[in-house]
Amino acid sequence: MEKDRVSLLETLFAAFNRHDADGVMACFAPDIVFDAATGPEALGKRITGQDDVRAAFVGTWTSMPDVQWHVRRHAVFGDRAVTEWLFTATAPQGGRIEVEGLDLFGFEGALIVSKSAFRKDRPLQPVA
Repeated sequence: MEKDRVSLLETLFAAFNRHDADGVMACFAPDIVFDAATGPEALGKRITGQDDVRAAFVGTWTSMPDVQWHVRRHAVFGDRAVTEWLFTATAPQGGRIEVEGLDLFGFEGALIVSKSAFRKDRPLQPVA
C-alpha cells in the first residue's frame, strides 16, 4: 500500500508541475480538504471540494506561470504522508520566490483526502 501511495504522490506532483488540473484532481477524493500555506486562519486558508481546490491551483498557475514544486522526498506512514519540496516561481509583482516547504497528506483508500501545506516565509529574491 505504501508503494502505491508514493506512486500517487509522484503522479500528483508531476501533474502540479505540468499545471494539469485534471491530473491533480484525479489524485484527490471528491471531498478533498486543502489547507493552503497562507490565509487568514491559523491553518492558512481551508479550501474544500474538488471544484474549489481546482480553482485554487488554477489561480496559482495563472498568477505564477513558471511555478514548480521540486520534490526532495516522499515519506508514507500508513494513511498519512509527508512530501518535502522546494517551491520556485516568479511572483506576480516581480521578484523570485524560492522557499522550502512540505505537505502533510491524508489518504482514504487509493485517493488523497487532505493536503496541508507549510512553506518557509522569505523575502522575494531578485530575478536573475
